[in-house]
Amino acid sequence: VRRTSGHQWTCSDVTFHCTSQRLCEQWIHVINEQLSFHTNRPRSLLVYINPYGGKRQGRRVYEQKVAPLFHRAHISADVIVTERANHARDHLKTEAELDKYDGVVCVGGDGMFSEILHGLVTRTQADSGVDQDQPDAELVPCSLHIGIIPAGSTDCICFATVGTNDPVTSALHIIVGDSQPMDVCSVHHNNSFLRYSVSLLGYGFYGDVLSDSERNRWQGPARYDLSGVKTFLSHNYYEGTVSFLPAESNKGDPRDELKLNGKPVCLVCSQQGSTLHAQKYKNLQGQERREKANELLVIHGKFLAINAANMSCACPRSPKGLSPSAHLADGNTDLILVRKCSRLDFFRHLLRHTNKDDQFDHSFVEVHRVRRFRFQPRHHELASLEDLSEGLKKSGFSPICVTQTTCNYSTTHSSWTCDGEILPHADIQVSVHRQLIRLFARGIEEEQQQQRSVFEDLGPHLALEPSLHWTVD
Repeated sequence: VRRTSGHQWTCSDVTFHCTSQRLCEQWIHVINEQLSFHTNRPRSLLVYINPYGGKRQGRRVYEQKVAPLFHRAHISADVIVTERANHARDHLKTEAELDKYDGVVCVGGDGMFSEILHGLVTRTQADSGVDQDQPDAELVPCSLHIGIIPAGSTDCICFATVGTNDPVTSALHIIVGDSQPMDVCSVHHNNSFLRYSVSLLGYGFYGDVLSDSERNRWQGPARYDLSGVKTFLSHNYYEGTVSFLPAESNKGDPRDELKLNGKPVCLVCSQQGSTLHAQKYKNLQGQERREKANELLVIHGKFLAINAANMSCACPRSPKGLSPSAHLADGNTDLILVRKCSRLDFFRHLLRHTNKDDQFDHSFVEVHRVRRFRFQPRHHELASLEDLSEGLKKSGFSPICVTQTTCNYSTTHSSWTCDGEILPHADIQVSVHRQLIRLFARGIEEEQQQQRSVFEDLGPHLALEPSLHWTVD
């Protein structure tokens, strides 16, 4: 494998000549023997393809770009083309024979990945006898790795964990057997499980954008841009209370300029062990009880946006993401509170998502690294014209209303978007589960790492000259 620009990987064939057939066979035998030591490389995969996501190119991407690479690497794949929404989730929960595979691969966008996540995590908890409806339940980490082949309209999770939305690069990460642990947030409402999240929970601005875009799906991908402009002009704010348990002091700060999750070993994420298997997780129960004894911090106010970023949430339009220094596997989420401010100030904040300036350097923005949090909206009862007037302003319709009595203000709170899905409740409780899943990825590599061949990363088993880079089927 050869690294190219923009974090992309390509296949690189090396041909060398030998006059002795016997010596050539010895080379082949020794190389294959050494490669057998790398047990992290998958040999059997379960692949789900979403044929409808993005530009409906999922099947073509897999068959033309990914399947030939798997064949060269001697990886067998059982392929299922999904026929409906949540087909992959339901199959993983009930029918899939997971013992046969080394990993599960989704070909599609973030929605397809969410299906795989929910199916695999739910199946693991059911097999382990864990009740997902309990907000304080100790979830058991999944044993199978998840691979992502980007082929959707949004591939933010792939971009934030690999650095590019190139299907060949993602396939090569799977073949090499990369392993990137990831935190998962569980979202509950009144002791009832709602969803899991690995990227972004958004209330206010992002929740309104998604809610509006869902009503205009006929517009295609352009609906996100149009809904974004409409929501920005509406400039709605929402009142509520956020209570949270801060992260431990050794977990760093969301405004740190250190980007550690792309290095070979992240010191923050690797604390207390790099993997939390079921037994290790049980041993942390005492620590969890001590955390519950800690005092929650409570913030009340009027907010334009409340975001919880489990990762940087980087994408091509926002190369640094919503929280540039967020870690993938430290057991925390970055809680970003954007208080009520002017349109101009909010625009300046949004603009910083597209450049390298500190997006948190505003008086109306605060960010906290937290282990869990809860949000409770304030439900208004309109009992006066003053309340009605404020409600009309919040809903963004006051400029086109002739009189106050002709407008109907009924929306008293926003909606939460959870990895691109709308939650049915605004009052939610969120807990972070450390390293609950593992991806076939390695985080975004530093520039100096990209100068090496991936073959050099395989370790000391192959005593080759540093100037030689080899790839073997």
